[in-house]
Amino acid sequence: MSNTRNSVCECYSLLLLLLLRKANKRTKTKTKIKKENLFLVSLNLQKKKKKRFTQGQSNIVTMERLISHPPLMIVSDLDHTMVDHQDQQNLSLLRFNSLWEDAYRRDSLLVFSTARSPILYKELRKEKPLLTPDIIITSIGTEIAFGNSMVPDHAWVETLNSDKWNREIVLEETRKFPELTLQPKTEQRLHKVSFYIDEGKGEALTKELSQLLEKRGLDVKIIYSWGKNVDVIPRGAGKGEALEYLLKKLQAEGIFPVNTLACGDSEHDAELFSIPDVHGVMVSNSQEELLKWRSENALDNPKVIHSTERCADGIIQAIGHFKLGPNLSPRDVSEFLKRKRDTANPGQEVVRFYLFYERLRRGEINNYETYIASFKESCHQGAVFVHPSGAEKSLRDTIDEVEMCYGDKRGKKFWVWVDQVLVTDNNTPGKCIVKFAKWEQCEDERKCCTTTVEFTSKGGDLVWEKVNQIWSEDAEVKDDDNSRWIL
Repeated sequence: MSNTRNSVCECYSLLLLLLLRKANKRTKTKTKIKKENLFLVSLNLQKKKKKRFTQGQSNIVTMERLISHPPLMIVSDLDHTMVDHQDQQNLSLLRFNSLWEDAYRRDSLLVFSTARSPILYKELRKEKPLLTPDIIITSIGTEIAFGNSMVPDHAWVETLNSDKWNREIVLEETRKFPELTLQPKTEQRLHKVSFYIDEGKGEALTKELSQLLEKRGLDVKIIYSWGKNVDVIPRGAGKGEALEYLLKKLQAEGIFPVNTLACGDSEHDAELFSIPDVHGVMVSNSQEELLKWRSENALDNPKVIHSTERCADGIIQAIGHFKLGPNLSPRDVSEFLKRKRDTANPGQEVVRFYLFYERLRRGEINNYETYIASFKESCHQGAVFVHPSGAEKSLRDTIDEVEMCYGDKRGKKFWVWVDQVLVTDNNTPGKCIVKFAKWEQCEDERKCCTTTVEFTSKGGDLVWEKVNQIWSEDAEVKDDDNSRWIL
């Protein structure tokens, strides 16, 4: 009887152990993040300790490339700040793009902070050659998300949930004002209610509405901007509060930025310039309301300037003014061959090659034969190019095809830009891999491919070994015709 009891106990113990292992495995599976949800790719060439960035209880985003404090974090508004809607050629935005990917992407942070909802933000990305930010703050600071997949920060959502915020009460009280018209559904968010208002009635109405909502027990912010928009959000929300929250989070993880530059043009952005130790630039085309705020609150603050350049050009100007790092965009350099190569940052080679590629096809380079010859010399004899269609051919032969395309886009709206240029180690001494998204737009047609370039370092020079491209999920057009997509 005793032996039978012991056997039963052993069976139960074994069963319990198997169940615990299964439960543990399930837990690990649930917490594992898919690759597409990682918003930073490893740049840890020295295999230094990886760090984790935790959002609330459920979302974890691995910031593997940051092996130390980011030298710079740029926090920029989009419309009329990073994006100049009057610049049909997108010249200022493209200048910033090449500077960021060339000098900052590998170890710094790019944050967009916009009044747009996530839906309208995605629409803007289809219209303009925007880079992918590390962090995106949308809906006037009421939503924070990370990386390509825009993984939401649930902890920030919980922070804004309180007894002093109630959308239904806001909607009820605003119905008393016929001069207010609800904006489209895309702009109505969990912690934001947005309206259009009749011209000239904003200041008086916001004061009266604020008093009514206060009597109903709510604690809100009412933001009047552009002479036509009224937004109601929780008191604890806003672009400034979202940035402060983010800075505290980065500090807790030991990756607090050495310098932060806030960039804006409207009253929505005023809060960004009130945060201690944050540099600020109000671009030259800023609204009068923001400039009035500066004259009353920040005129004597040397950390906040009003640039003389518009939009993204003003951001570049501020980087130089505050001496935050390099401020010469590769697009401002005409002599490619005279630029010194940095073998410690092979991403620069990619940025500059595709800038040359754009100018060659636009017919803007006189001595392109010299550069082509120099580039072919930097390619290994057996270097391979894998076309997005899957076809393989010699990389050197592909460069010959590029040379034959000189000026074929002359007079057209043709741009090439690279995004998320990051370097990874392939565990082979003297070799590295650069991964990035390569975008090409001609008139209204856009194409994008995920590109991987394998380099070896030889005698202080970088040697191109292989270029592999596959169509990106973001590509609007996927064309396997080798003659239309060159490299």
